[in-house]
Amino acid sequence: MKRNILTLALACSMGLSAVACTSGQSQTAGVQSAVETQSSAEPQTSTSPVKHIDAKYMREHIFDYKANPTKFVFKGNKPAILDFYADWCGPCRQLSPRLEALAKKYAGKLDVYKINIDNEEELAHVFGVQSIPMLLFIGTDGSTPSVSQGALSAEDLENEVQRLFKMK
Repeated sequence: MKRNILTLALACSMGLSAVACTSGQSQTAGVQSAVETQSSAEPQTSTSPVKHIDAKYMREHIFDYKANPTKFVFKGNKPAILDFYADWCGPCRQLSPRLEALAKKYAGKLDVYKINIDNEEELAHVFGVQSIPMLLFIGTDGSTPSVSQGALSAEDLENEVQRLFKMK
């Protein structure tokens, strides 16, 4: 009996330790990401063709959800992909280089944006993000954007771009 209680106590303490360690890491990463994002309201100006955006940029350049709360009105002049992600998300990290490659391949023909849902909770709510990664494919024809959830393979991404945007 004592052995069972000791085993149970040990298992509980290990479980609590694992949760406490994981919780602290995600909070620290979230705070660090929030500080980095608050330092610039404009997309990052790096050599990457993928732009990290916030709510202000979204309203000014892509979709003003406050001015048009019931209808999606795209402000862009070329097709776009919005990637809703989080830094701690494994599948999101797997998808990131695939989106980078796609953005480079279709540079000038397609815009790719990344939205960190930990920093942009309002955007996650507006777009109904339930799981990540979530991709929103936006065409210029005024049609309703297409949604995809999960880490698509490079081939599946390419197929979606060709199917939805008629690009080769």
